[in-house]
Amino acid sequence: MKVHSLHIYPVKSLAGIQVSSFEMDDFGPKDDRRWMIVDEDRNFVTQRALPELARVTTSLEGGSVSVHVPGEGGFTLQATSQELRVLVWRDWVKAHEGETPASEALSRFCGKELRLVYMPDSSFRRVDVGRVTDYRRVGFADGFPFLITSLASLEDLNGRLDAPVDMRRFRPNIVVEGFTAWQEDKWCKLKLGNQSFDIVKPSSRCVLTTVDPDTGIKDPSLQPLRMLSSYRRTADGVIFGQNAIHETPGIIHVDDSVTVIESE
Repeated sequence: MKVHSLHIYPVKSLAGIQVSSFEMDDFGPKDDRRWMIVDEDRNFVTQRALPELARVTTSLEGGSVSVHVPGEGGFTLQATSQELRVLVWRDWVKAHEGETPASEALSRFCGKELRLVYMPDSSFRRVDVGRVTDYRRVGFADGFPFLITSLASLEDLNGRLDAPVDMRRFRPNIVVEGFTAWQEDKWCKLKLGNQSFDIVKPSSRCVLTTVDPDTGIKDPSLQPLRMLSSYRRTADGVIFGQNAIHETPGIIHVDDSVTVIESE
């Protein structure tokens, strides 16, 4: 039982990066979703409404985030001193506006006025208090710092689909292997290498899972969400993967051992 792969998403809803290891800070995986895209109303924008965002790739170079916009080229993201409050789900969060060239390129690509914004260290967005009573922070991720998924569960899903999908559809941070399918439903606490994680909520899935990460096109038959809905619907929604928080800063590596410390 070990870590199969690790992924970070420097900009919320743009393509992620597969890495061999990542550091963890107060926010979660370092550099994960500290950037976000907002519309002219300062409301967050994702592949749910603009699936073509899947085709905008990201990279980390010398501690800076860069994006490559198809037809527009590459841009290194830089935050300005201009502060604004932005909305991500129900949370209004203090952010800094990014420099205009990348935002303008993204706007041309999507045909809609968009802005890139950055969450500074001085901004504090609290993890869902309904699930975590500790005073913990999160970046622009939907609600929690980590999403952990299982390779066996993906294989089970793919065995039911006419056309298999890869794990990128589910945008996990940590993918584990060596478990039986859906064993993660019962996890309460894990240890990955030397790092401990609390499992706090099943991850409910949405139409974003139907977006092909290579083409940025939604599946017209709404797969794999339709299949998941047929056998993975719970009181928490249509479930794939588990949200988690880490206990302390540290480093996670591919091939680190995974141990279930507590389960239902």
